Parts: sequence; C-alpha cells; structure tokens
Amino acid sequence: MPTLTFTEGDIAEIYVHNELKESTSLHWHGLFLPNKEDGVPNLTQMPIEPNTTHKYTFPIIQSGTHWYHSHSGLQEQIGMYGSFVMNKRNEDPTFRKGIDDLPTVPVILSEWTDLKPENVHRMLHNATDWFAIKKGTTQSYTEAIKQGHFKTKVANEWKRMNAMDVSDVYYEKFLINGKNESQLSQFKGGDKVRLRIANGGASSYFWLTYAGGKITVVASDGNDVEPVEVDRLLIAVSETYDIIVTIPADNTSYELLATPEDRTKSTSLYVGNGIKQLISPLPKLKYFEGMKMMNDMMKMNGDLDDMGMQMSLNQMDMNVVMYPEITGSVAKENSKDNMEMSNDHSNHNQYNANALSNITTLNYAMLKSTEKTTLPKDVPVKELRFELTGNMNRYVWSLDNKVISETDKILIKKGENVRITLHNGSMMRHPMHLHGHDFRIINGQEDYAPLKNIMDLMPMETNVIEFNANVEGDWFFHCHILYHMMAGMGRVFTYENQTPNPLIQNPKLAQRKLFADDRAFHFMAENDFATNGNDGMAMMQNTRWSLGAEWRLGYEDMHGYEAEFHLGRYIGKMQWLMPFIGFDWRYRKMHGEMEENIFGQVNTKDRRAVLSLGVNYTLPMLIMAQAEVFQDGNVRLQLMREDIPVSKRLRMGFMVNTDTEFMLDARYIIKRNLSIRTHYDSDMGFGLGVNFNY
Repeated sequence: MPTLTFTEGDIAEIYVHNELKESTSLHWHGLFLPNKEDGVPNLTQMPIEPNTTHKYTFPIIQSGTHWYHSHSGLQEQIGMYGSFVMNKRNEDPTFRKGIDDLPTVPVILSEWTDLKPENVHRMLHNATDWFAIKKGTTQSYTEAIKQGHFKTKVANEWKRMNAMDVSDVYYEKFLINGKNESQLSQFKGGDKVRLRIANGGASSYFWLTYAGGKITVVASDGNDVEPVEVDRLLIAVSETYDIIVTIPADNTSYELLATPEDRTKSTSLYVGNGIKQLISPLPKLKYFEGMKMMNDMMKMNGDLDDMGMQMSLNQMDMNVVMYPEITGSVAKENSKDNMEMSNDHSNHNQYNANALSNITTLNYAMLKSTEKTTLPKDVPVKELRFELTGNMNRYVWSLDNKVISETDKILIKKGENVRITLHNGSMMRHPMHLHGHDFRIINGQEDYAPLKNIMDLMPMETNVIEFNANVEGDWFFHCHILYHMMAGMGRVFTYENQTPNPLIQNPKLAQRKLFADDRAFHFMAENDFATNGNDGMAMMQNTRWSLGAEWRLGYEDMHGYEAEFHLGRYIGKMQWLMPFIGFDWRYRKMHGEMEENIFGQVNTKDRRAVLSLGVNYTLPMLIMAQAEVFQDGNVRLQLMREDIPVSKRLRMGFMVNTDTEFMLDARYIIKRNLSIRTHYDSDMGFGLGVNFNY
C-alpha cells in the first residue's frame, strides 16, 4: 500500500474503497486523532463492508514516522499496510538542522507466507512443529545428543516445555518496501540519509545492521531522541525508528541488512550506487544453549524465576546466550565456559550484550527525549499492573491469565495520569501497543524519558510506562504480534462518562463481534489409513474449551470398531488440567471369555455405549495422564505421549491403559499434511500406512 505523507497542520482526508470480498478497516498506528477515526472494527467504528467506501478525517497534530495497517482479522499479514510520514513545518521550533533537513526515505519491513494467515493461526493453536521443521529448529533428541545437550532436552520436557523458538512462524520471504532487495542509487559517497523505518511485520522482529559503519538513531515511534550511535538494533513488531546512515565512499552501495530474530533469512536495502558492499550475515542461533537457560528459569509449576535479576529496558537479553557473535560458537553442555555461563547467575553481565562484546546494541535505556516529557503535576494518578501471560503449547496469550473477552473495559478519567507496570511472565517477547496516546518509558532519563507507543518486553522483564489521559474514547492496548492479539492478549481503556461514539449504533452487538476473535474455535484432524485398520481424531478447541473425537476402525468384526468423544474445559494458567465429560462407543465380535481390566472389572468391549466423567493432566515429559469413570462403574487410567521428536522429521509415541491396551507408533513427516506411519496396536496388531493431518 502507498506511503502517505502529510505536514503537521494538515487535515487528512482518506477514502477507503473496500474492493475485498470481506469487511476491512484501517488503523493509523501511533497517531493522535478522534477515537472514531482510530480504525478498530467493532470498537471505534463498524467494519467497512465489501463494495462500500469509508472516509477517515482527522487533523495532523504531530510529526514523525508512523505507519498504518488493517485492524481486521489477519489482513495485515497479507500486505495491508503502508508508511505514514508526518513532516515538521520548517518554522517548527523543534526542527533540527543536520537531521530534519536530510533526505529521507520511508522504509517498511515485513514478511510473507505462502499459507493463508487463517491457516497459520490455526496451526499455531494446534501446536504444529511444521514451522520448526522448515526453519531447522526442531531441537530433536538426535540433534540434542549430537550437540551434547541430551540432559538439556530431557530437562526441557521434564518441565513440560516444547522446543523453544524466538518467533512463531516460518516465512517464505522477508521484505523491505515490498521487495527482498531494494536499491537507493540516488545517493553518493559522503551523503547522509535518514531512513524512516517501520516494522510492518505481523510477527517478526528484525535486527538492523549496516555495512557502511555505525547507525545513528534519532527518533523512535515518531518522537525525537538525542542521537545515539549503535552497531545494531532490534526493531520490535510495529515499532518505528528513524536512523541516519552515511555512505563512506563513491561507486559503492552499502547493505542495510534486516534479519528476522530467528535468523532464517534476510532482506536487504543497498544505500548508494555501485559495487555492493555486504555486511556479514548474523550466525544461526544456539538453540540448545537457549533451552538450557530457559530450563534454569522455569519452575515446575510453570512460573518463571528471574534468578534474582531486576530486568528492564532490554538491557539484559536472556537470549544473548544464543548469539554466537556475542557469546561464542556452539559449546558442549559439559564445557567449563558453558557451565559458568549457565549457572553463575550472580554475574548479571552474562546477559548484557554490551558488556560482553564491543558490538553496541541499542536498548531502551539509551533513548533520551530532546524535550522534557513530564506529565501534568497535581493530578490524580491511576496505578495499574499487568502480568503478560502465555501458553506456547496451546497458543493462548493473555494479561493476568485473562483474554480480552473475559474482562471488562478499564475505566480511566480524563485528566488523570495513568501509570502501568508491565511484567512479562511468559517466554516470548511482547510488543505492547497503546492506541491514541504516547506514553513515557521510565528509563532513568528523568524529565527526558522517551515517548513511545510501543513497549517491547523480553521474558522476565518489568517496565513502567505512564501517560496522561487526554483523549476520550475506547482505546485498544494490546500485543502487536498479530497472532497474539487475535488470541486475546490485550485490554480496552475507556473514559468515564464519555460521549457515545456515533459510529457504534449497537454497542452490545459490536462487543460480541469484538470478543469473537479470541473465542474462535480452531479445527484439527488426522487420519491413518493403515494395513491393520483406520484410526484418527478430530478436535475443535478455543482458549478454554475442547471438543474432541477419536476412532479406531478394524477391517474385520474381530478387530472391532470404537469411538470416543470428550468435551472438556482447560483449568489453570498453564492449562495442564482438563476435566471432561465423555461418551464411549465400541463394538467387537469375539469368541470366548469376556476380558477384564487390571482392577478385575469386566471389560465390555464387545458392545459398549456409556457416558463418562474424567480428567486429563499433563505430566512431566509431556505425558498425558487420563483418568475416566464410566456410567457402568468401570474405571480406566491411561498414559499417552504423542510426537516425541526423535529426529528432525521422525516422531514416536505410545499409549498404555488399565484395560490392558497399548500402542506404539513411529511417524516420518514428509510434508505439512502427509506422513508415513507404522504402529503396533494390542487390539489390531501391526500396521503400516499413510497419515493425513489438517
């Protein structure tokens, strides 16, 4: 989508003609505007329906680098975004000679997936490891043994964690201004260029490095900061940074390299005209070192332990143990250096990239506003605290373990100062975005604390932000990783006694539609066509509820036919516990005595149709324990583990229960929806087949 450019003092009139086959909206990220122009469907406006036109009108009362994007569903992932630049007036007293008069180029970073975003979202909720296979980050037992990290892998699964990753999705391409490679050939040696960079990615953070030397940061989220020189910076999802780069020599174009946080691929912008001067690509991450660090942080109850460190402002990056350019090449688990790195938590500098290396990495503590940013004095202060909570296994993202649809709007009063303490109790970074307001980041710069609208929080970080409540409306506050937001990670701030929004004619209906995002059910299914029968499962799940079915169908009556159905609700922050009601149907034609379970109860597999009450609980090593009591008085206890990662594409599993049934299986993943599977089943014997999954 095109770059939109305005000058402070303009009136923006923007017509959106929706030629899609679905409704849409546009959010003006980081802009101060009337609430009804903010572009959040079912919150500040109704969706723009297909073949209709909507007009946004608002005054431009600020300057800086911002961007805009669809706020409807997952449309942002398919390219509905663009740069939004607001220039200062030349007579503006904040105009900085040598900075604001430099030639500028809007740069928007993004990513592309060949999958439909709805399918990406569904796969994330269903705990797929296909993205890890594509990235080469499965962290299987074979890989763990080869790298001397078998104990690390066992400890990881003992604490009920899956393989770690720093980003969720595999992308086919990464883009700068819509292309994998771009060239700014209009510049020559000695020129300085101001790049207005916005991260328009749906879920990708980007490292920025430059072949021509240092990067000078002069603004963030549209707000001026005192110039600070760095070797690199990590731009969070939806953040903006204005940077100045210098072209050292003529007849050379210098690479600005944008590398996603998982370091799978990259995208490049060449500044200058001539021979391309490349910068070294960032090396692959040391995932098992990261896994070991996470093992140290994770308690058995699922909470994280900050190991006595007060972490804030991105100054201590727990992921630094995975950066070879900072902490050295891959180390064996039992090496002296690695043991010291992992166990000496008293040395806080072990996680400070700038203390460990001569590579200077930007962090929030370095940002200082060019003007005082103090809030109004002698006004009421509203104190809030949120813990960022999450569950990677089921892909549930929340604040204080509640998603948006489970909470009320947060009332604030016009004129008061709102101070929010944010603690990230999850294992992922979260870029928290506030609509309609800038906030101060309390970073030690006192009166000159920087103004931003994105606060990126790393695992275990605690940060404080504050803003003056000065514009009435319903304002969204949410994680800007698109799939986290759609899973429910956010809140809505609303002003007391405010004037109703004329665009929301039916507030209750609009709220139901808004809440539908994180209440949506996600479908998964698989079926094994084997030589000894047919077995499979199908499941619908959302944040709290699960409706599932399993079946095993023999080719002969003696092998039997059976199906089980379960409706359950997940309990607790980690959702390891799921009470359920069930129905069990079986038919089998056998000759001889009826079988008994290990409790001496007659096992009526030959003809059975019974209701049940039960509970699933995830044990250490990710083993699913199930206890079920049937209406006929029978009891069944069962242990099962699926998808044990033996190698990058080989998975194994087992099941054993008190009905004296057992199963062993092995599955080799060929494609996203196709595997070859072999298994032995106590009822149906040995089988070899093809497994399809969705």
